[in-house]
Amino acid sequence: MTKRHSERIPIELPLRFPWGNTFFSGTVKNLSVEGMFIDTDICFPNESTFDVLIKLKNEILRIPVKIERLVKSGGTCKGMGVKILNLPQKYLEFFIKLHLGT
Repeated sequence: MTKRHSERIPIELPLRFPWGNTFFSGTVKNLSVEGMFIDTDICFPNESTFDVLIKLKNEILRIPVKIERLVKSGGTCKGMGVKILNLPQKYLEFFIKLHLGT
C-alpha cells in the first residue's frame, strides 16, 4: 500500500457534480490539498474528469477533478477517490482554513 503524499482532513461536506445533463450528489469524507474522497453511489469510469461543486458561504467553489480510485462493494459503488487538477486558489484557501481550524 502506498503512503499518501499529503495530510487528509476528515470532513462531512455535501457537494454536487454534473455529468452530462444531470447533477449528482455526494459527500466529501476527507480531503487534502491534492485530492478528496467522495462518498456517493454513482461511479463513473476510472480516470474520468469532471468538476465538483461545493457551496461555501457566498459562492460556489468549482474544483476540476480526475477519478483515481473507485470503491465498490458487491458490485455497488461506495465512493470515488479523486485527484484535484489545476488547483484553484479558492480551494487552497479553503483547505488552509480547515487545516488551521479557523
